[in-house]
Amino acid sequence: MKSQELNFEGIERRPLKAFTEKAYLDYSMYVILDRALPQLADGLKPVQRRIIYAMSELGLSAASKHKKSARTVGDVIGKFHPHGDSACYEAMVHMAQDFSYRYPIIDGQGNFGSTDDPKSFAAMRYTESRLRPYAEVLLAELDQGTVEWVPNFDGTLEEPALMPARLPNVLLNGSTGIAVGMATDIPPHNLKEIAAACVRLLDEPDVSLRELLKLVPGPDFPTGAEIVTPKSELRAIYESGTGTFRARAVYEVADGEVIITALPYQVSGSKLQEQVAAQIRAKKLPMVENIRDESDHEDPTRLVLELRSNRVDAEQVMAHLFATTDLERTYRVNLNVIALDGRPRVMGLRDLLTEWLSYRQRTVTRRLEYRLGKVNTRLHILEGLLIAYLNLDEVIRIVRREDEPKPVLMKRFKLSNEQAEAILETKLRHLAKLEEMKIKGEQVELAAERDDLEKTLKSPARLKKLIRGEIEADAEKYGDKRRTKIVEREAAKAIEESELVVTEPVTVVLSTAGWVRQAKGHDIDPRSLSYKTGDGFQAAARGKSTQQAVFLDSTGRTYSLPAHSLPSARGQGEPLSGRVDPPDGATFASVMLGEPADRFVIATDAGYGFIVKLEDLYARNRAGKAVLAVGERQKAIPAAAVPVEPGALIAVAAASEGMDGRLLVFPVADLPELAKGRGNKLFNIPAARAESREELVVAVAVVPAGAKLRVLCGERAMTLSFGELADYRGERAQRGAMLPKNYRRVTGLEVEPSA
Repeated sequence: MKSQELNFEGIERRPLKAFTEKAYLDYSMYVILDRALPQLADGLKPVQRRIIYAMSELGLSAASKHKKSARTVGDVIGKFHPHGDSACYEAMVHMAQDFSYRYPIIDGQGNFGSTDDPKSFAAMRYTESRLRPYAEVLLAELDQGTVEWVPNFDGTLEEPALMPARLPNVLLNGSTGIAVGMATDIPPHNLKEIAAACVRLLDEPDVSLRELLKLVPGPDFPTGAEIVTPKSELRAIYESGTGTFRARAVYEVADGEVIITALPYQVSGSKLQEQVAAQIRAKKLPMVENIRDESDHEDPTRLVLELRSNRVDAEQVMAHLFATTDLERTYRVNLNVIALDGRPRVMGLRDLLTEWLSYRQRTVTRRLEYRLGKVNTRLHILEGLLIAYLNLDEVIRIVRREDEPKPVLMKRFKLSNEQAEAILETKLRHLAKLEEMKIKGEQVELAAERDDLEKTLKSPARLKKLIRGEIEADAEKYGDKRRTKIVEREAAKAIEESELVVTEPVTVVLSTAGWVRQAKGHDIDPRSLSYKTGDGFQAAARGKSTQQAVFLDSTGRTYSLPAHSLPSARGQGEPLSGRVDPPDGATFASVMLGEPADRFVIATDAGYGFIVKLEDLYARNRAGKAVLAVGERQKAIPAAAVPVEPGALIAVAAASEGMDGRLLVFPVADLPELAKGRGNKLFNIPAARAESREELVVAVAVVPAGAKLRVLCGERAMTLSFGELADYRGERAQRGAMLPKNYRRVTGLEVEPSA
């Protein structure tokens, strides 16, 4: 049976590709135009505009009592903005936070969040709100025919498409938002400075950006602080509309303490305190003893850094903190707004102010035309009322006797419909003789106002003068002094880690299981420390806390870690494998500590080795660095714990299954220095014994002139003076001399420095 194609009447059929493309583009345009980006005209996003309008409709002016925020949110989402109540309330709270908005629009009563946590505000059922006086900048001319009105989402009410802003609010309070494929980041600015720039542009439309920046040097944050970006970079930002600038905290030094009095915009004091405290705990800030918060109502920001002594360079400490904490932040600028043509556009400062002024001129023109229409209508009505008063008896007669007095009045006195309607609506008490005088007086006043309005509308110069006067008046009424200083400073630089660490003697101890720790001082006996069950002493190295500890594993790879970063010897340390990534099956043989130029001897149990500089053993990553070539079935043995010195001797100890331990001593000059490789033969092990691994080199040591050598055999130790080593002297690659009977099962070598 042939399949029949169904035809659903009234249903549009489109390819999936075309449908999804259109749906995504529609969504993108909605996000861009109706959610994320502010309008250049009033600097508001739709939800903000609807909140302000709904509050004005509720009568929540600055002079009224506060009302529950839930009442406002209910009106907003029920009448104009059918979205989530929490998102709407959050937008409302944001406009009330004096640390978020340079010129807050809403006056909140209750918990509206704090600088430490802007989202810690109370639920809307607990808080109350009303508009601030600044809201008049946006609302004052709303009912004067200045803006277009559009239906709300269900067509039952009307709402303003824009607010008739008397000042460029888009720059005063700034805005942030992420749309689809674009974003906006507009920092807040000072009202008086922006107003002065607008006035300058009105007077001189061709004024340069350089001249405008003398009036608007940069952003002005509600939290103060200081902008440290060079003026040339700020000029580039205002020219292109995009860029970044840096702001940092303000501090003062008193009585050995650093007192931070202002934080950068949107920086949390508690989070900053945690950042500094973490550095103190990690010993990355040894010159700071503590940080405490002394903020209160009188001093909203007061963080105190306690320095360890008066000798500490406070400026260096702050430079380090500027580089490593939120005491200095970088802010992105992207002056992306919805322009007057309804399209999003990134604009420079001059273009943005110029376009806003054109909007303001258009708004004032509409306001004047609306007022002129009202004046002319009133004059027309007054003219009819005056005719009625001059012919009062006749008017009364017509009203009393005629069934339809309105057309008779219109015909008898040549009145318009509006004039006749006004006469008929006049109350008896207004028929007194004095009303005639009032009408004539009102006519004179309105006629003068009409002439003034007509002159202003016909004269661009008068219109600009009016706009200039209103801007200056608003600037005087709502403006204040700049809070954020603009001071060009050098870029902050973190203190090198080595400079932050206190230089002190340390002993790094490695266990046979690969656990590591560091103890202060050189007088500690590593063997006397406590070890986990089944674990024990493997190697130790003495040096400074500022040096790099180098670890050698059984495969010949080396790993380096800052000595001061190792765990304290008060405990049992931590596994070295948690810090580095050795090959599978590898064990850690030894540890070396010293200056980068110090030279050490490293070797394998097959009897090969060489001298190497410590800096050649430093590894840049967790996987380590291949240095000593170790053959199959061979292992690296613990490196000589003492650096090589001129005139020192190298001692090599070997042991075999036959228990005939041997010791060979030869001058360090006989062993070459390499960066990596297999090295030269230190001790001669017969080929057969080497192949079967019956005989192995177990230890190597560097014995400085005058020092003593301890030969270890289990728990026993034999001490040989520098002179007694002559009995074991030979040439490199020989077999050396037999050790005494009780020490033939030699297990290690240690060096005792000269007294």
